[in-house]
Amino acid sequence: MVEINELYPSKKNQLYPLLKAQLKALTDDERLVLPNLSNTSALLNGALTDINWVGFYLMKGNQLVLGPFQGKTACIRIPVGRGVCGTAVAENKIMRVMDVHEFPGHIACDSASNSEIVLPIHHNGTVIGVLDIDSPILNRFDEEDEKGLSEIVTLLENACDWEQFTMC
Repeated sequence: MVEINELYPSKKNQLYPLLKAQLKALTDDERLVLPNLSNTSALLNGALTDINWVGFYLMKGNQLVLGPFQGKTACIRIPVGRGVCGTAVAENKIMRVMDVHEFPGHIACDSASNSEIVLPIHHNGTVIGVLDIDSPILNRFDEEDEKGLSEIVTLLENACDWEQFTMC
């Protein structure tokens, strides 16, 4: 059986433009947040190699709450400033962590995860959530991943009707 990610280019400079085009096609006629985030997590999970979790955490008050994802069960709530995701929100910056076990305050939702990339999602200049991707491989994420995933996050920022979305 052919794995889905075997159908995607192995070179990141070819992979990310393709993923961006596919996501654009998925979101062109859809403005709802949950379907777009759900499809994005499924798309990334099927295309990226050497990952074990991909999904979203969305702001609710002063914490992140689990959103659509692909992978094993995950932490439901993460306070701003805690762990890699909470730090990405607090510092409003992309966090690319080569070894999560060396990250102060790392929250281990899955002990198999060894590296992580977290990208803040913005609306009207405010962080409203994060895209979080974990890998069992140390130092899995590089500058090409950061650039490609940043473009995907920007597409989502513009594709979704964030004003109509509220966490339950």
